[in-house]
Amino acid sequence: MSLKSCVLAVLVGMALPLTVWAQPRAELTIGMYRIVAEVAADEPSRERGLMFRQHLGANEGMVFVFPAAGRQCMWMKNTPIALSVAFLDEAGRILNVEEMAPRTLDSHCAAAPARYALEMPGGWFRERGIGPGTRIEGLEALK
Repeated sequence: MSLKSCVLAVLVGMALPLTVWAQPRAELTIGMYRIVAEVAADEPSRERGLMFRQHLGANEGMVFVFPAAGRQCMWMKNTPIALSVAFLDEAGRILNVEEMAPRTLDSHCAAAPARYALEMPGGWFRERGIGPGTRIEGLEALK
């Protein structure tokens, strides 16, 4: 798909597959689970996030890398799929997990200063029994 058709698709609200976006990817692990996450490490990619996506694979997501730990919040504007977000501290430990409903403007915030946020398909963390205190491996390469 050309850049022009990607832009047109976004403007008219069409869904684009995860592979269309030219985001760098990172391989993360949580225990026995392997995740392929797009990396949103600059302001434009963090603002865009997973907007307009219609689907994520079972172990696909997006990791948001913030310049410094702080009070990070997420919302679901223009995001038609349910997502779970885990807020992570500097060491990659989960601070809290929030479930986010599609197309809402509700703020979902970190319980403490967060350096990262990992968005996965809705219910992903709960279904695997993953919660606060769990460490995510692979983030050190993103600093």
